[in-house]
Amino acid sequence: MSLSEKQCVPCEGGIPPLNSEEILPLLDELNNKWHVIDGHHLERTWEFKDFIEALDFVNSAGAICEEQFHHAEFDFGWGRVNVKIWTHKIDGLSESDFVLAAKLDQL
Repeated sequence: MSLSEKQCVPCEGGIPPLNSEEILPLLDELNNKWHVIDGHHLERTWEFKDFIEALDFVNSAGAICEEQFHHAEFDFGWGRVNVKIWTHKIDGLSESDFVLAAKLDQL
């Protein structure tokens, strides 16, 4: 099953964040514009022709976050949206972060 077909699983903490060996195969399933920053979070920037397209993307991405009950961090402005994803309860990456990223890749 591909990452985009999976559902995010709520994390209650008490598990370690993924290590680099666990991260690499998951990262390989995402668009190559995603980057792992310091082993802590995923980050990607999208570019758009104007503010309204960026806002529409944020609204669509936000709806996916709500549906998955897993929320990304958005920074957007004229023609761009930057997204950061990590699991706050473990202050690092979990499989659900990659699932959410794969779903955002489909927008």
